[in-house]
Amino acid sequence: MFGRRREKSGVATHTSGQDIELANSHEPKQDGVHHKHHHSVFNHNGHKVTKGIHPDGESGRKGVHPHHFLRISARSTSKVSMAVNVLWPFVPAAIAVRYARPDAHVWIFALNYIAMVPTANLIGFAGQELARKLPKVFGVLLETFLGGIVEIVLFMVLLRKNNDDPAAETYNQLIPVIRAAILGSILANLLLCMGFCFFAGGLRRDEQDFDGAISEVGSGLLLTAGFGLMIPAAFHTSLSRAEGVDLTPEELSHKVLTISRVTSAVLFMAFFLYVWFQMRTHHGIYDAVLEKDEERDHDRHKDLKKAKLTLTECIIALVIAITCVCLHAVFLVEEIEFIVEKRHVSDSFMGLILVPLVEKAAEHLTAVDEAWDNQINFALAHVLGAAIQTALFNGPLVVIVGWGLNKAMDLNFEIFNAVILILAIIVTGNFLRDGKSNYLEGALCIFIYIIIAVTAFNYPHVKYSVQ
Repeated sequence: MFGRRREKSGVATHTSGQDIELANSHEPKQDGVHHKHHHSVFNHNGHKVTKGIHPDGESGRKGVHPHHFLRISARSTSKVSMAVNVLWPFVPAAIAVRYARPDAHVWIFALNYIAMVPTANLIGFAGQELARKLPKVFGVLLETFLGGIVEIVLFMVLLRKNNDDPAAETYNQLIPVIRAAILGSILANLLLCMGFCFFAGGLRRDEQDFDGAISEVGSGLLLTAGFGLMIPAAFHTSLSRAEGVDLTPEELSHKVLTISRVTSAVLFMAFFLYVWFQMRTHHGIYDAVLEKDEERDHDRHKDLKKAKLTLTECIIALVIAITCVCLHAVFLVEEIEFIVEKRHVSDSFMGLILVPLVEKAAEHLTAVDEAWDNQINFALAHVLGAAIQTALFNGPLVVIVGWGLNKAMDLNFEIFNAVILILAIIVTGNFLRDGKSNYLEGALCIFIYIIIAVTAFNYPHVKYSVQ
């Protein structure tokens, strides 16, 4: 399979009398001398392929070259991603305003919200450049995980900033925001991002066909995750409204917290089993699907010719972007309580819509660009992979970390949010069932997301006296 992949990547093998390495150590010796033959493998751009690097990701350079680094990073993955880079001036502006005008809460929130978009975009681009250097399946999984770093950082900052003093007015004020953000992230992937993928791909062709290996496994895992995430909420709702139950609100909350922690541990195991399934036991199926998608890429010849970052430059870009994201996440979260309390923005709208939109911006741009270029399997791998990671890893992770920090972070979602999630999984599962997509299905997903956004905006802010 590795040999086929190289052939499809336009790799050539050049041999000469001076640059040939013996491929078979058992080749007979002549005149008592062992002749060594050196095989130099070159990729489509004539760059010598470094050992362990996939030909598609070979840059032909080593180390760090500032001019190339800035030029390639500014170019990004697509025209839309490149346009997003004009927002980089907001990064220093957001940091400066945070320290110069700490009382300008709305400005701090708005500037840091915008500044997270180009930094998240850089994480997505550097992740994609790094993924090109690796085997297909592992590369996609790594790229999806890196795209979820923004979300993990936001969840951790929200959890750390949450006030868990029962006597405080802002007691557990941020816990509902985290819960809503977990579901909002899944909804943004399943409805908004997948909707735009179907719509963008449908504009250039009547239908797009995708493989069941991607859609069926994704749908099954999402149903499992939805079931697991909703059980604690169903348990709490049924007992809190039941008559004759000998449980105080504190005891009920404690039981819900215990169920949430056990459920999170089980979902953790499901996530790692899913990764093992893709990378070890069934990686051949996914390799074949993704390689076929590369052949259908309309811009593949352009992508192959583009200059690429070196491995060192990818790591540097990720360090810079993640550092900026952490700063902006801290500054953003500091202002959420003010925006919710003083500006009367409901925690449902903050968590379901505002937070997921900024944390998923880079992944959405990448997936839509792939669908536009007829790489619908790659697009769905990113969309479903990101939703699965949130449901099976990022969400449970914040519960487990909260457990370690002795914070009452549970999965007791509001019924409104729970019903929306289950309906979204059912709707998208229906659209994925036939293995085909068009712009109508994409538009319907986007319309559903708009309805949810309007409803969340009008959802009243609820204060929780007991958690």
